[in-house]
Amino acid sequence: MTKIVCIGAGSFSFGLSTLITLLQSKDLDGSEICLVDHNQASLDLISQLAEWLNSEWDCHKQISSHSNHKDALKGANFVINSTEVTPREQLWEADCKITDKYGLRQPYGENGGPGGFAHAARNVAPVLGIARDMESLSPEAWLINFTNPMHRLCYLVNSYSKIKVVGLCHQLGMGYAMVAKALAGRYKFEGAEEFQSTHADPRHHQSSHHFQTLGQKAFKIKAAGLNHFTWMLNLQDRASEEDLYPAFRAAWEKLDPNFEPLTHKVFKHFGLFPIPGDEHLCEYLPWMSNPQTAPWEKYDSSLYDWALNAALRDFQWDMIKFAITSKNGAESLKYPDSEGALEVIIGLLNDNPLYWEAVNIPNSGLISGLSPETIVEAPAIVSAGSIRGEVIGEMPKAVSGLLQREALCSQLCIDAVVQGDRKLAVQSLLLDPVINDIDIAEIVLVDILEANREYLPQFWD
Repeated sequence: MTKIVCIGAGSFSFGLSTLITLLQSKDLDGSEICLVDHNQASLDLISQLAEWLNSEWDCHKQISSHSNHKDALKGANFVINSTEVTPREQLWEADCKITDKYGLRQPYGENGGPGGFAHAARNVAPVLGIARDMESLSPEAWLINFTNPMHRLCYLVNSYSKIKVVGLCHQLGMGYAMVAKALAGRYKFEGAEEFQSTHADPRHHQSSHHFQTLGQKAFKIKAAGLNHFTWMLNLQDRASEEDLYPAFRAAWEKLDPNFEPLTHKVFKHFGLFPIPGDEHLCEYLPWMSNPQTAPWEKYDSSLYDWALNAALRDFQWDMIKFAITSKNGAESLKYPDSEGALEVIIGLLNDNPLYWEAVNIPNSGLISGLSPETIVEAPAIVSAGSIRGEVIGEMPKAVSGLLQREALCSQLCIDAVVQGDRKLAVQSLLLDPVINDIDIAEIVLVDILEANREYLPQFWD
């Protein structure tokens, strides 16, 4: 019997879709799914949903619920983490405002910039706590991580625990969507003009998702780099294996330059297509925070709509509550987009090699120029208890330089937080592309630590 522990099971973004795909899997019949959430209301709701769907769909799973992950970890084979320190939107918005008073506008502020430092720092203690408890209760289990900042937190687990970790992210889908838009004429895809942005905005979700689906069926992309900072190395027709990169490059140049304008510029000057779309790409580039030129206006690197997305998530959970109460609507919940946890679990359990296009794992020589401990995102073969990344080799020098800077910035962030070392923390911020003044780096760090004092006592002891 396979035992799967889902920590942060009350997360709508990853917890719900992961739960439903696990329930529906025939390969996992008889398995135990342990739902964990420290928010009792969220735990009660997701547990009720799981019990109902398990019965309604005749899924043959054993369901248990736990408010403390320690109660669920013993003997686990897989631990799926989608936890976030809450309140997520309010903390994220506060992170973005920290630099405003110094004339620096953070692009997005979730995974890069001082906001990325603060976001990672708050999640260090809970994520490392899970890994430490796994060491004693389920030392052979894999930790499958969805929590951002992805490569920072996977570096944390890999460097400061003995636990095997893999990070999964769906952002490669935006690469597929943009390729499908560019090649819509060649492949007779309709509705390309309606797909206007990759931004995480409910207004764009339907069109971007549609083109992502079209792209994944028609093409095969090989991309590598860091999470939310990957680069398209190869592009093929999935059926014929024809090299489509030249055709895509020509078609992309004919698109309206106002569609993902930052991606246009970076592709033009660096020669490789950046996968994540403007919204995430902007976090790692040193040209997006200049107060004189206001590049966020030219390149439409809009900030996350915290209030709207918080309200939308509450509305979605209200719909789930109604479905549970009325025992109606189970069919509408079937077949969500998989976030990859199910496929990776099945791959690790079986001897049949699974090629998965994007996993976050320790570099160990996959990408030249990055240290072995750097967490890179690359394709991999998943089989028989192991994940073997595809060797990428050399990246173009300019791209490699950008990756090296972000990797070092991220590693210094985690090292600083684990050790409570303010010197390392300043060094991390000085390598961050948002910071343009050594004195401001010192001041911003003080502001971050003060604002997050309850989460980061190690800097004050």
